[in-house]
Amino acid sequence: MNFNSQYLTYVEYKQLGGKLDEVPFNVLELRARKKVDEMSQSRLKNLPTQIAEVKVCMYQLVEAINKNNTKKSKNIMSESTDGYSVSYGETETTEEIKQYYNIIKDYLSTCQLEDGTPYLYCGVMQ
Repeated sequence: MNFNSQYLTYVEYKQLGGKLDEVPFNVLELRARKKVDEMSQSRLKNLPTQIAEVKVCMYQLVEAINKNNTKKSKNIMSESTDGYSVSYGETETTEEIKQYYNIIKDYLSTCQLEDGTPYLYCGVMQ
């Protein structure tokens, strides 16, 4: 599987001190990238390179997501007694969502595109 347009590559992750193997890193990086894209209105998607703040933000998100995933067991999402079936899934807690939001906000709130648009801009500029 090819993971294109990563904001943080595996080599960069390792240089920052990451300890994950490549496959779990790629999956977590994609998940972290989706969170950044959601908060930035996908403004970073088409940038030719990412600045240091984005790289470190992604590193922190990958580490936080990994830590949260390893400390919790899978939750039962649905259960059926007819033929007995159990479906498991992972849900993010409110605290985890806040943690991810704060990481993104801490690193990217002062970053801007070349035209001056803030990465995390969501309102009307005057």
